[in-house]
Amino acid sequence: MEVTLSLTTMQHSFLQQHLFPGDDLEAAAILLCGHRAGKSRHRLIVHSVNPIPYDKCSVRTPYELTWDVEYIVPLLELAEQNNWTIIKVHSHPGGYEHFSDVDDGGDQRFIPAIQSWVEKNVYHGSVIMLPSGRMFGRYLTMQGDFCPYDKIGLVGDDIVYWTSEDMNSSDEFAASHRQLFGEETFSRLRSLTIAVVGCSGTGSPVIEQLTRLGVGELVLVDDDVVEIRNLNRILNTRLSDAAAKHPKTDVLSDAVTRIGLGTKVQSIDLNLWSPEAIRSVAECDVIFGCMDTVDGRYLLNSLATYYCIPYFDLGVRIVANNSDENYGDIIEICGSVHYLKPGHSLMSRQVFTMSDVSAAGLARTDPGAYKRDLQDGYIRGIPVHRPAVISLNMTVAGLAVNELLARLHPFREALNQHYDHIEVSLLSMEMFAATKPEPCPILSPKIGLGDREPLLDLPELSSKVYSNGHH
Repeated sequence: MEVTLSLTTMQHSFLQQHLFPGDDLEAAAILLCGHRAGKSRHRLIVHSVNPIPYDKCSVRTPYELTWDVEYIVPLLELAEQNNWTIIKVHSHPGGYEHFSDVDDGGDQRFIPAIQSWVEKNVYHGSVIMLPSGRMFGRYLTMQGDFCPYDKIGLVGDDIVYWTSEDMNSSDEFAASHRQLFGEETFSRLRSLTIAVVGCSGTGSPVIEQLTRLGVGELVLVDDDVVEIRNLNRILNTRLSDAAAKHPKTDVLSDAVTRIGLGTKVQSIDLNLWSPEAIRSVAECDVIFGCMDTVDGRYLLNSLATYYCIPYFDLGVRIVANNSDENYGDIIEICGSVHYLKPGHSLMSRQVFTMSDVSAAGLARTDPGAYKRDLQDGYIRGIPVHRPAVISLNMTVAGLAVNELLARLHPFREALNQHYDHIEVSLLSMEMFAATKPEPCPILSPKIGLGDREPLLDLPELSSKVYSNGHH
């Protein structure tokens, strides 16, 4: 079982300020964490950071720290009520990069006591932060053993991972990546599990690039099959796939396997609006959203916040003149990539509204009750079905994958915070970048909540609904 820990840059910054107040003495805090309890991976996700006040510590030296456990009883009660994980985090002001004997003794008393109090099958643990901000830690297994976290991830303008062991790779095909981005970046890619939701126009070139960059594992989600009209825009599809109506995820999974560069792949032939698909995506480190439906993009946006996952949202658009004069003339060809940190949303960026989400949901669940006068698609204004826009799709897919690389290995002249939204126009041959610092008031309180019933607090994803045969 792989066990990982994720938190946001803001949580990390708040934690670091408390743990290193400038007096060179140890300090501590308690993390309340939600989780994604997967089959082969258990992700712990920080929901809140709760500092232990300095004046509540009975002993506070450069090498030792104690406090009255009664102070954290309210946090223990919250954890028990919400099935949350408790993680104790403290500082090593001197930069010692291991758990000390004092740490071992404290953890052997404290963590089992927490496990007895919060009588749930969750992995309580202990983390150390160094002055540089780097974190490492361990958790208590159900058998009573301490094991290191396989990975601790920091999600913000940059995406940072600290792993418990050396991830250097000897893969020959990766030599060019190492020359450009360095061994560390390639190793991070090799350690990542990335979800691509939507395996058509922009999704298939994203999958191709991630495979050839050496990503460790891909999770492909799409419930559609290959049709003849798809062949002009989905890489690796053939006429025989359309004739046999092969699932898109299966065709692209087979292509990843045939490439043979070591990328594992999961094929999820389901609509995202299913608990199984949600749970599979929530186990991933990164999400690429390649959908054009409003409610689907909202769902991914919510998922990324609940489970603290960096989310890259891709969109393409061709706008045609629908007036009598110059009817059909192209007036815009553009694509965009939104990078969304947990707690940020496409709603706060005014890409769509909650009313749009509700309308799209009604159209999906009860199309007889609501029919759009004009469906949003690749072209607005003229009735052209599934146009051949593979060149535009690949341009946008390339921008999105480069965004991931830039945040794993910052290489641009300006800081990554200036590239929250990138838009490219092929008509004017311009590229625009913008910062979008405003958090979403709807999603911000949901960071790190993790597994819930119903999932994402959406009644439609209730296990009771699906047990009654709803799909």
